[in-house]
Amino acid sequence: MIKIKVSNLSNGYYDYDFEGKISEIEVSDPYIGNYKTKLGLTKFDNQIILDAATDIIANLICDRCNKEFHSVITSKYRMIYLFTQKVEHSENEKLDVVYLHPETDKIDLTEDIRDYALLAVPMKRLCSESCKGLCPNCGADLNNGPCDCREEKIDPRWEPLQKLKLKNKLN
Repeated sequence: MIKIKVSNLSNGYYDYDFEGKISEIEVSDPYIGNYKTKLGLTKFDNQIILDAATDIIANLICDRCNKEFHSVITSKYRMIYLFTQKVEHSENEKLDVVYLHPETDKIDLTEDIRDYALLAVPMKRLCSESCKGLCPNCGADLNNGPCDCREEKIDPRWEPLQKLKLKNKLN
């Protein structure tokens, strides 16, 4: 659990570093190993602004070439904590605002760090931006060189588009 005691903090800026096993923040696949979280906390009389950045190594499979690779995924977020006894809800309420009772002693950040880490996993997982992927015909890894497949004859109806594509490549 990642908790920060806020009851005795005076107004100002504070840095925190946390490190531990991913099981402590309850994340698993695709994450492996440990996490590192850096926090910047700014305390005011009636609010706290928290900036967090968490790095975790992920074990991913490339969507183009189907190879396994490791990547450090960084999740960043900002959370605002308001100390108030009366909570006013509006239709446009933002999710990054948390209302705390003025007598709150500690803030537990575990759930927020876990949620933002899970959201940071990329939709498209690539071992590199230049990954060429697999041949759609024979399945050869095109990163290792061209395959021996024959080029298919293009339907004549697509020929104008093919010429346009070649023209754009030359320019």
